[in-house]
Amino acid sequence: MSLSEQERWARVQARLRAIVGEDNFKNWFGAMEHDAISENVVRLSLPTRFLKSWVQSHYADKLLACWKAELPSVRRIDLVHRSAVLRNTIAKVKTTDPVELARDVKSRAPERGEPRGAQPPAQAAHEALGGSPLDPRLAFDTFVVGRSNTLAHAAAKQVALARRGEPVLFNPLYIHSGVGLGKTHLLQSIAWAGNGIADRKVLYLTAEKFMYGFVAALKAQTALAFKEALRGIDVLVIDDLQFLQGKSTQVEFCHTLNALIDAGRQVVIAADRPPSDLESLDDRVRSRLAGGLVVEMGSLEEELRLEILKSRVAAARAHHAGFDVPAPVLAFIARTITHNGRDLDGALNRLLASNKLTGLPITMDMAERAVRDLIRPQEPKRVKIEDIQRIVARQYNVSRADLLSSRRTANVVRPRQIAMYLAKTLTLRSLPEIGRRFGGRDHTTVLHAVRKIENLVGNDSALAEELEVLKRLLQE
Repeated sequence: MSLSEQERWARVQARLRAIVGEDNFKNWFGAMEHDAISENVVRLSLPTRFLKSWVQSHYADKLLACWKAELPSVRRIDLVHRSAVLRNTIAKVKTTDPVELARDVKSRAPERGEPRGAQPPAQAAHEALGGSPLDPRLAFDTFVVGRSNTLAHAAAKQVALARRGEPVLFNPLYIHSGVGLGKTHLLQSIAWAGNGIADRKVLYLTAEKFMYGFVAALKAQTALAFKEALRGIDVLVIDDLQFLQGKSTQVEFCHTLNALIDAGRQVVIAADRPPSDLESLDDRVRSRLAGGLVVEMGSLEEELRLEILKSRVAAARAHHAGFDVPAPVLAFIARTITHNGRDLDGALNRLLASNKLTGLPITMDMAERAVRDLIRPQEPKRVKIEDIQRIVARQYNVSRADLLSSRRTANVVRPRQIAMYLAKTLTLRSLPEIGRRFGGRDHTTVLHAVRKIENLVGNDSALAEELEVLKRLLQE
């Protein structure tokens, strides 16, 4: 950069500081760098996508006006995320099609050096906001609806297709289920559909990405920009919330959640358990999550598994014209592979590989050999002591900490004894091991609890029924 360009940039900064004030200038423009001027286009760079997105959304006109005051020939300003890749490729990509700074983020071009047209507009807009990668296969069109996921699908679609300014019906929307049952599919579908609507910003983040973004912003001293950029989103979608760790990160998530909900913005969250069971999260966060619409996606019923298989075969046939799976084979797979949708995908992938690599038609014998290890016997679920403590605590309206404490009030002692009894009858743990898991108690205490509940069950039909309910909950 020539001396005159440096001086001009310094004068632009002085004008900007006078307009926005010293504090705003430090927060939003302190880390901005002037890279180059080419064909009346000024290229400026910022260290994070969040900071770039915020400046672009809130200070576009002011920044352009300051440059025009110093250099009237400037027509556009190009903001980029500062990275090693972009430093080498941005000139070629941007000078051929510079983007006006004031234009909405959805219309911006991809920033990663891909060929033009490599990304759909919705994905380009999403990545410009700094979101986690989206899989183009995970859209509403490819989601198969059944009894176990009807409510979750309907709620997700309502959120995705809502317009800016419309009342928010359920906030937050919290979807939970076991692995491979479609949570991520629904959340990414919301991002795809939502970013296809004009003037709407939908950001999909995994909990890991949220943590990484917050830590990176702290290191780059742009935490305020990170917070404000997130709070400027219309719909924030967080996946795998159970992995959110770290006190400071959880505090920031709580503040962001409250700010978005209070401002009437939509929040969608998915996890592998209900809010009350996210014991690593603060009570205030769990309470806020439970205050919205909490929807569980149940296990895939056989009819739904069969429909999923049919849709996967149809999708595979688009790329492999000769691929065909006889109806009895599909019915066999749907009947025997019961745990989750990923196992169904794995079964079809094996049949496709066997068919293409050997040239043999798909038969029942081939299917039985290919998916043998995916067929899991319907044996009782292995119960963990932690699960027993969690479910018993929830059933009797006490905390898990109460069960492990030395409290001896009646409302705690009975649930503790029931939990010890279930731990002895449903697990292979020894009495001393169970005692250690219940706050370091002696094995004789556990033995007394077990015998106490055994004696009561024979004479108390209500207690016996409660135990059966707890056992069913633990096996589900």
